[in-house]
Amino acid sequence: MDLAVDLAARVEFLIRSEQLLVEGECMVVAVSGGPDSVALLHLLFTMSERWNWRLVLAHVNHGFRKEESEQEAQYVASLADKLGLPCEVANFDLPQYIRETGKNPQVAARELRYRFLFEIAHRYEAARIVLGHHADDQAETMLMRMLRGTGPAGLTGIPIRRLEKDVELVRPLLRIYKSELLDYCHQQRLAFYVDSSNMDTKYFRNEVRLGLLPQLRNYNDQLPQALNRLSVMMTAEHDFMHLQTMSAFAEGVNQESDFCEWSRKWFEGLHLALQRRLIKLILNCLLGDADSIDFLKLEQMRDAILGDLSNLSLHIGGSLVLTREYDRIYVHNDGVPPASYSYTWEQDIDSLTIGETGVKLACSWMERNTVDEHWVVPVHDRNTAWFDAEQLQFPLQVRNRKDGDRMSLLGLNGSKKVKDIFIDTKLPPSLRLQVPVVVDAQERIVWLPGVRRSSHALITGHTRLMICISAII
Repeated sequence: MDLAVDLAARVEFLIRSEQLLVEGECMVVAVSGGPDSVALLHLLFTMSERWNWRLVLAHVNHGFRKEESEQEAQYVASLADKLGLPCEVANFDLPQYIRETGKNPQVAARELRYRFLFEIAHRYEAARIVLGHHADDQAETMLMRMLRGTGPAGLTGIPIRRLEKDVELVRPLLRIYKSELLDYCHQQRLAFYVDSSNMDTKYFRNEVRLGLLPQLRNYNDQLPQALNRLSVMMTAEHDFMHLQTMSAFAEGVNQESDFCEWSRKWFEGLHLALQRRLIKLILNCLLGDADSIDFLKLEQMRDAILGDLSNLSLHIGGSLVLTREYDRIYVHNDGVPPASYSYTWEQDIDSLTIGETGVKLACSWMERNTVDEHWVVPVHDRNTAWFDAEQLQFPLQVRNRKDGDRMSLLGLNGSKKVKDIFIDTKLPPSLRLQVPVVVDAQERIVWLPGVRRSSHALITGHTRLMICISAII
């Protein structure tokens, strides 16, 4: 079979089997002017009439190799004109951007390039950006990640598709090798430019491509192919494990806006691989960048969850803290403890604001003219509590929680630690610091606003004078 026909058939088969592109859609094609992107553009253009595609070229001039970069930009524009396709060109002063941000040159270039590509995609209402990464790029990426140290997710390599900012990045050449693309360009008489910076071994990828990979191929001539097979296998296994992890998360983890909590006993029953992935998923939910947490920190968290200490607090990274309280495990944002406070609340004061936390308390009085044993207690909730005013000993004190605080609860003989009440009500650790403790003149805790009220000063059918205390937390 003709080389060009064979290559086009393989690329089209991958597009169909992976559903990378859709008939009749608009797509942005990133064209640098190199052989990979020129071959990609030509392949897509030859298929476009059959698939009814609308192609938009996008080219970035980073401003690094002045005259060379300008020639590449002119060539891409002329190529678009020859094919009758729209072309968008961005001109950046990358050296200046690097000086301003202090970023690595390759990171800075990638950031500006992708920002521009997404901008063009949104402008043309394109659902996809098509990129020219090929199988040799994949092999290099796999080897680089192994050298730097990576986990199973890293061994998936460059994804063949990825959704970002409502636009899908797709790579139809990811199973095609560089030599095949060069042969295609030569056979089709396609001109292209070779980026001179690709030979600069100060860049890690170039060092791997030009030095390490050729040396390793002395031990295995099929190393690039082996690395690509590994990527394909790990992608499938990673997808499967991700589904298992999501299922475990839905089963056993309670997620709120600023914390996640679960049972230690339940977690202990999970397979080791699921435990590690679940911790990573939880961190992603709260931190957004779990990649900043290394393997040793993940293992430290797992050991803290499963270890012998029943109560502990472990700083994870950023603002996150892992807290263990008996069987309950919390990962939450680290709240800053308010300054110690204590306010005296006299009987004639209508409201009180706790400056240290911003919590506001207000009270109102109600007198009953008749006594009715079948009288219904006024409706209250966690932020509103009603008391028999004659049983509530003034002045009240509003203060921080102290170690050893206990409160008597309705239906419970004796008292219970306030700390355990917080755990039972699943109040996130980050919010516990904000809850004031309301104590009467006999040193009895009568209310934890937003949490529970005590069994003291309950309203009955014989109550004549009532006080309602409400809280805004």
